Amino acid sequence: MSHADADRTSPTTLAPEDEVARICAELIRIDSSNYGDGSGPGERKAAEYVMAELAEAGLEGTLLESEPGRATVVVRIDGEDGSRPGLAVHGHLDVVPASAADWQVDPFAAEERDGCIWGRGAVDMKDMDAMILANIRHFARTGTKPARDTTFVFFADEEAGGTLGSHWFVDHHPQWFDGVTEAVSEVGGYSVTVPTPQGEQRAYLLQTAEKGIAWLRLHAHGRAGHGSVPNDENAIVRLAAAIGRIAAHEWPREYIASVRELLDTLGTMTGIPAGDDLEPLLGALGGAQGFVRGTLRDTANVTMLESGYKHNVIPQTASAALDCRFLPGHEESLMATIRELAGEHVEVEVVHRDVALEAPFSGDLVESMKQSLLREDPSAAVLPYCLSGGTDNKALGRLGISGYGFAPLRLPADLDFAPMFHGIDERVPVDSLRFGARVLGDFLRTC
Repeated sequence: MSHADADRTSPTTLAPEDEVARICAELIRIDSSNYGDGSGPGERKAAEYVMAELAEAGLEGTLLESEPGRATVVVRIDGEDGSRPGLAVHGHLDVVPASAADWQVDPFAAEERDGCIWGRGAVDMKDMDAMILANIRHFARTGTKPARDTTFVFFADEEAGGTLGSHWFVDHHPQWFDGVTEAVSEVGGYSVTVPTPQGEQRAYLLQTAEKGIAWLRLHAHGRAGHGSVPNDENAIVRLAAAIGRIAAHEWPREYIASVRELLDTLGTMTGIPAGDDLEPLLGALGGAQGFVRGTLRDTANVTMLESGYKHNVIPQTASAALDCRFLPGHEESLMATIRELAGEHVEVEVVHRDVALEAPFSGDLVESMKQSLLREDPSAAVLPYCLSGGTDNKALGRLGISGYGFAPLRLPADLDFAPMFHGIDERVPVDSLRFGARVLGDFLRTC
């Protein structure tokens, strides 16, 4: 009997942890790569898979498309106490592309190796999708209810900013979130193992904030001409100068509340002071330090260049893509700084903008997340942090919904997990998936 067949036996008695690995692997095998230009396969097949898993458990989901193939699935389950504010639990079905030549395994084969499921989406975020879906199926099969009315959504298009996913859904179907005040989703709740004076301790990073997004395009203008003739209005040179100024700019450091609390608590745990030199303290976070380092200041990174069409022709335009991320309250100052650094001959086009978010590391929902983790891992610590990237919580924030990152995973100390977001050889331990399914289920029943 195969592992998948074993997971499908006695469906009425299956716990979420018993089928979460199967669901994760089956989702990974559906290529839902999002290239950001409409050329990918879309989320329709993954959405149809979710619909079938819901139907098999006796639930009727709703599939909605923003464009042909760009599918989102939603289902709402009544809670034990319908008088309380509702909760949204959401994931996204798309993944960033993967080049098979760069991987040790086929990125869409969901191969199980060394106790892990390997494949694109194993970390971002078909692991969490599987945890959500396994728990929904358990509620349906057993007649169990979440603590409060809960809207579960599997969005399209998160990896391209959510224009055809969460933002479209909020614009066209906001009724699904009537009564919802809080939400949980990806990139939080996973563990890091940090050094302490007594040895080592696991700490779970609960995401309470995320930076805003400004995807910009720089357009430099100049005078076209022959490549053999001197030209002091070369668009490529002007663009290069603008890129150099932006790359050299020292963005000022600022500690928002979640970052300050993370660093202070981490300093107490490790005995490493949270002083001006943060490198020793950040090093205690292992692979997660990159996410935290990105939240100490605004950032601007060049990601693409485009210009010219022939070796001996000086083009009159040149462009570059710029990925900017800003802390809460910094959007206008970042845009003003970029325009100043770009200079008079370089136009700054806004391709996509989205808000920064910050929610308190306190209150009943946060306490429920903490307690659900600690019931499974009593000696651990739970710390807040700010995500340097973004999630679909940004779209829900437009409806006044406070969003958190809570995809609970207890990870081996030697697994360099955070760098696998959008990286190669993405993988998630099966034991971590089972842990996450249990914690998420406990949270949903007690929050």
